[in-house]
Amino acid sequence: MTRRAWKAFRRNRLAVAGGVLVLLLGLCAILAPWIAPHDPERGELVHRLRPPGWSPGGSWRHPLGTDNLGRDILSRILYGGRVSISLGLVVITLCTVVGVALGLISGYAGGWVDTVIQRTVDVLLAFPYLVLAIALMGLFGPGFANMVVALAFKEWVTSCRIVRSEALALKSTAFVESARAIGATPVRVLFVHMLPNVIPGAIVVATLRVGWVVLMEASLSFLGLGIQPPKPSWGAIIADGRDYLFRGWWISTFPGIAILLFVLGMNLLGEGLRDALDPKLARMALPE
Repeated sequence: MTRRAWKAFRRNRLAVAGGVLVLLLGLCAILAPWIAPHDPERGELVHRLRPPGWSPGGSWRHPLGTDNLGRDILSRILYGGRVSISLGLVVITLCTVVGVALGLISGYAGGWVDTVIQRTVDVLLAFPYLVLAIALMGLFGPGFANMVVALAFKEWVTSCRIVRSEALALKSTAFVESARAIGATPVRVLFVHMLPNVIPGAIVVATLRVGWVVLMEASLSFLGLGIQPPKPSWGAIIADGRDYLFRGWWISTFPGIAILLFVLGMNLLGEGLRDALDPKLARMALPE
């Protein structure tokens, strides 16, 4: 990020707040083994369905209460964040690399290469995201690695299309034409001259899509197709509490709030990066 973009980002209070929120949630997930008060997978039936500490009948030994097996909700949310956030980051990193590479190749090469890649994108876009992910998880079976494959199967098309549109504009610019004129190979033109110009847009798209992937993980886990018990994830914890919405509202409520805060933080951060990395918006925000 250039100095001008950094100044524009810092002046966007919502974006800074979103970045701080994401950072705090990420740190809580990373430090879960040290700050979680209990083992997230160990239950104590004598303490089952204990309400939050501030409620009548609650205990500050379990600040956010316990679930139907007596497991500490706060500990499960902290450890569940490790799974949900890491899944989102892994999927988006993989899909950004694939999408940027295919988008550059599609926009620069044109012809049958562009046709094959873009018709593949069209076919994948025709399938509803969640329905396709459910079908793939039913085929592969539950588990972290299979969720990465199922969610990445379609996720790369977003960055691919955006990068392709930028590549189409870049390949007719003077600096790309000059590079070709002096004998630069297509690989050098793509990854030395064009890639640095599409990276900002790819970063913005990746940031905005992390929250979406976390929501998809929560949906699959809620349906029983994602992370399997007793390993916690935010979606799995919500699923644990669906039969106790009246007797144990806290089981599903607090992981739902965690998802809400993380997705909100990522969206605010992504929009702030978009405004900061867009040269026109940056000039409007920071006049000379």
